[in-house]
Amino acid sequence: MYIDLIVFLVLLIVVVMFFKRFSSFVFFIAIIDIFLRILAYIKHNIPAKDIAALIGKYLPESVFDIINKYTANMGIINDILKWCFVGLMSIFLFYITKIFLKKKKI
Repeated sequence: MYIDLIVFLVLLIVVVMFFKRFSSFVFFIAIIDIFLRILAYIKHNIPAKDIAALIGKYLPESVFDIINKYTANMGIINDILKWCFVGLMSIFLFYITKIFLKKKKI
């Protein structure tokens, strides 16, 4: 029932404990979200119904879905968590842009 949330939180705690940098936390959240969105795309576009059902049953489509699933009835908490996620994705975009511009070679 809470497997997706438990796995997400355990992985988050492991990343925070081992890397101890805010950028690692941001990259972890972004990697999980991108991974879930890729699996959602596969689920919607794969002809094998068994695999699509398996992905649909056990994995949410994004981090937004995890937030909505567990805080849908909590109004303001749901909104705050969503805005925090949007802020983290904005920071991720900043980090990626900075890395891209730093590695630019002509």
